[in-house]
Amino acid sequence: MEVVNTGKAFTIRLSPRSSAELAYHTEMDLIFLDSTYVPKKFRGKGVGSRLVEAAISHAKENGLRVVPVCPFAAEYFKKHPEHNGMLAQ
Repeated sequence: MEVVNTGKAFTIRLSPRSSAELAYHTEMDLIFLDSTYVPKKFRGKGVGSRLVEAAISHAKENGLRVVPVCPFAAEYFKKHPEHNGMLAQ
């Protein structure tokens, strides 16, 4: 699954007419994970997690701390405490 960063969202093309996205914005040294959307037929297959992982990688590469605003991203951090060091205090 290739993740593309548009500057406003991380996206994955799932089919010619379908894609998943994690919308975000940055302020100073923070990246806010605003909302995650995965089409119903692709849910439960790791697509959303792949988007959050791409956001975490982007944050690491750019010295950013993560603020998981969207419930999916917040739940990801609860399930993967190994990434909690990336969270903003």
